Amino acid sequence: MGRVVVDVMPKPEILDPQGKAVANALPRLGFTQFSSVRQGKRFELEVDGPVTEEILAAAREAGEKVLSNPVIEDVVAVYEEQS
Repeated sequence: MGRVVVDVMPKPEILDPQGKAVANALPRLGFTQFSSVRQGKRFELEVDGPVTEEILAAAREAGEKVLSNPVIEDVVAVYEEQS
């Protein structure tokens, strides 16, 4: 059994209130190394059998058509998760 990961992030020009809230909280909790945060989504798609190039292409298409809102989000990564 294989697993494909699709990462989706807000487009750079879109405001990210959740990321901003996390960025504001980090210094209060002692994490001063980070200057900004963007929060996205991660989808894990399991397949029966090995992950092929065709499956990765289908996962990217699903990410662009179903898993993301293409008006405000970008699919930034599609890859096989190694166990």
